[in-house]
Order: sequence, then C-alpha cells, then structure tokens
Amino acid sequence: MNSYYTDDIVQRLIILWVMALLILYANNASLADENLSAMRTAAGAYVCAKLTTASVFLVSSFASYQHRTQARLLATFMFVGLLLATPLFVESISVEAKAGVVAVMIFYSESTWALTLSPWIKGKLNLTYSTAVDIAHEVDRMAGFFIIILGEFVYSVIVGDPAGIGLTSGYAKAVATLVIAFCLNWIYVTGDGSLQATHPIRRSAWTAFAFFLLHLPLSMSFLIGGHICAVSVHLVEFEDGQRWLLGGGLGVGMFCLWIFGMLFRSDDDGDLIMPRWIRVGMRLVVAIVLIILPESHKHLNTTQFVCTIMALFAVVTLWETLGGLMKGARVFESWEGRHPPKDNTLDIESPSEVLGDTNNNHGDDSLPKHSRSTITTARSP
Repeated sequence: MNSYYTDDIVQRLIILWVMALLILYANNASLADENLSAMRTAAGAYVCAKLTTASVFLVSSFASYQHRTQARLLATFMFVGLLLATPLFVESISVEAKAGVVAVMIFYSESTWALTLSPWIKGKLNLTYSTAVDIAHEVDRMAGFFIIILGEFVYSVIVGDPAGIGLTSGYAKAVATLVIAFCLNWIYVTGDGSLQATHPIRRSAWTAFAFFLLHLPLSMSFLIGGHICAVSVHLVEFEDGQRWLLGGGLGVGMFCLWIFGMLFRSDDDGDLIMPRWIRVGMRLVVAIVLIILPESHKHLNTTQFVCTIMALFAVVTLWETLGGLMKGARVFESWEGRHPPKDNTLDIESPSEVLGDTNNNHGDDSLPKHSRSTITTARSP
C-alpha cells in the first residue's frame, strides 16, 4: 500500500479505511464456509480494499513521472484481478470450488506484482526510471510482520486461561508453545547466522523477489501451526487432522526458513565453527522430521507431541548458535573493562581546553588537525 512512502494525511486515512475493511473481512471469513452472507461480506470487503489500493496507484501515477508506467500497470492488473472474485458471490458454486478461486487470486496477485516490478519489465518497456524499494524499510517491515505471525502462538495460550490452575499439563504445553515462538523469532532474525552477509534484497533482483514471495507460504504455515499449537493447551488428545496441521504447518514453515537462510550470500572466510550449509542445513532436517512426526500418534500423547516439537526447535537454535561462533571461542570469555585503567591520565582534552581552542581560533581551517577531531568528538551525541 505505502509503496512510495509519501506518508501524508490522505494516505494515512486511506490506510485506516483499508484496515477497517480488513476488520470486516476477518470477522466474516471464519464463517464463510457455512454462511453465504458471511462469504459475500468477506469477499465484498476484500474487493473494496483491493479497489481502494488500485485507485491509489492510479492517482499516484499522475503525480510522479518516475513511477508512472509501473504504477499504472500494477493498477491495471489489480482492476482485472477483481473480476476473479466474481464466483465468490455466486450461491450455486461450491465452497471447494471457491477455495480454488481464492488460490488462483492469490497466485495472480503475487505474480503480477512481481512481474510489474521485475527487471524484465523494465527492459521490455525501455523504462528510463523504475520503482525501487527502501531496503531497510522493507526488512523492518517483514520482520515486524513475522512477529505478528508469532503472536498467534502466544495469544491463545493466555486468553480464556486455557492452561488451568496450577502446574498442569496445559501449562507445560503453553510453555512449550512459548519456547517454539521464541526459537522461531531467534532463527528468523539471525538470517543465515553469518558475521558478514549480503541480504537477499541486495544480492540480486531474483533473490529479492524470492525473499518477498517466500513470506507468503512462511506466514501461512506458521499461522496454521501456531494456532494448533496454542489450541493444544486445553486439548486432552489431538485429532488426526490436528496433528497433521501442526506438524505439517511447522514443517513447511521451517522449510521456508531454510530457503530464507540460503538466499543470503555469506561473506565469511571460514571464521565460524561450521560452514553455512551445515549450519543452516539443520533447518531442512528438522522440517522433514516435523512433517512425518504426526505418524507417531500411537506413541505420543498431546503433551509429549508438543514437547517433542519444542525440543526440535530448541536443537535447531542451539545448533545454529554454536555453529555460528567464531573458531577459538570459549564457553566463558574473560570480562574486560571491569576496572578503570591504573593510569588515570587519558589522551582526551578537557572541555575547557576544547573551548579554549575554539575561542582562540577563528575557524576550523586554522585549527590543528587533532583539535578539529577533538571538537567533532565532543559535539557527537
């Protein structure tokens, strides 16, 4: 939505309007498979939000010649994509068919966005100017969104007091859910764990698109797995479908995190204990284990199942943390700086000396080199 970062009053109000529509969507989407009115309300809210966004791109194209072509192209794709939502309002179409329509809509939206901003379209249309991304902004944006996804893990273990009174098995599952979310956040923010690495957005256009598009299956998987993991707190026993949703959701999410780590380009020169492919490769191993773990339903009850998943995530976190240490690292490092230096005379001029230098000189050019650097240091926050 905020692709060009104008951040003016109008845009903020538009974002508020879109969020209001999303609230309407969220309150009806959960009932869409049972109630036609809920289906139509959710679809209508989505269409209005998408129409608003497309209109913003179209209007913005008149104000910025640098983005004009790509903004209008993306707006056109969005307007056309709204037609795909038509079957959602038809009563005679089954819920299963409508689910397929939604999958097509998601694929169309993501692929047209990538096409519009790709280097290929820039060359095909001979664009002098093209839309770029604010890399630092996008990295923070995606990290913030991932934290919201992790909120699905911890929200449901608190609301309604599902763990019960005292140290119950529900409390053990709640803590295990918290540990899983904690480990996932740890793994995500460390990237590939390298000391020096090139972010996928900076590495190339294709790794940049992979970074953005990967967050869709990543978020979907952890939303499913996180919800079932949190729901398990008050469950005595899983149903077979719930086990597969939990193991499969977290497994696919961990597989996406493995791809996520491999998108980085490590610039380390063998300084770490483990090379990157071994360090990050544990994510792939655990992903496979998580996907097949539901087959253990005859041997593990609900508490054991969730705690086993927690242990797997803890192993990955510990593996990557230890493997990411520099060679020669020790368990206990010496504490430096505990005591002040024995010689209290430091090579730093006092404030009076600095002020005296500035009063006795008429400009920075007439100051000695060391005095100018001292003044700069003194003025730094």
